[in-house]
Amino acid sequence: MIDLYYWPTPNGHKITLFLEEAGLDYTIVPVDIGKGDQFRPEFLAFSPNNRMPAIIDSEPADGGEPITVFESGAILVYLAEKTGRFLPADARGRKTVLEWLFWQVGGLGPMAGQNHHFGLYAPEKLPYAIERYVKETNRLYGVMDRRLAQFEFLGGSDYSIADMAAYPWVVPWKNQQQNLDDFPHLKRWFEAIGARAATARAYEHGERIKRQPFTEEEKARLFGQTAASVRGLAG
Repeated sequence: MIDLYYWPTPNGHKITLFLEEAGLDYTIVPVDIGKGDQFRPEFLAFSPNNRMPAIIDSEPADGGEPITVFESGAILVYLAEKTGRFLPADARGRKTVLEWLFWQVGGLGPMAGQNHHFGLYAPEKLPYAIERYVKETNRLYGVMDRRLAQFEFLGGSDYSIADMAAYPWVVPWKNQQQNLDDFPHLKRWFEAIGARAATARAYEHGERIKRQPFTEEEKARLFGQTAASVRGLAG
């Protein structure tokens, strides 16, 4: 059994995509990031970056004590290795999938995240910042489109953890001021993943715990963190 500490954000959706595809038994433990659940000492004990998702695997492959994993990319690799699925066993295939996984965690996620922040959440609309991240998101969509012109999935011919990592960051393409019609190969890939039964099940979890938009107090908690403020929130 796996306990998934989750909130319906793109990074949270990555993990439910994998768990639903693999058919693993898991329990969702909601981490309401607006209320500050991510700062609770018991959560920080195994997710020291005060971010979700994180997992606790009470039945690890080695039969030992429960294993905790934080950071969405690390969780995907851990689960792929645990199950032997969605990550090729051969060196070249594994290398390629990991390249695209790290491309997402180091590029698409952070850039699209800043796009969301300055376009949707920032108290002051800063044209330079908005343009900067909208353009960079656009460039990254172009990178995916070129790759997907050659291959069915980011890692090659098979669906993998690289696709699971990238897909949730394309779901809010309208909020990112992008147009999928400008990227036909990306659009084909996006629609194919969206049509998978496991994808629908994964996103249903998010719908069940969907909440109202963040209040101003919650935005300040989320976007105004410093080392000192995190220590205060964590007690």
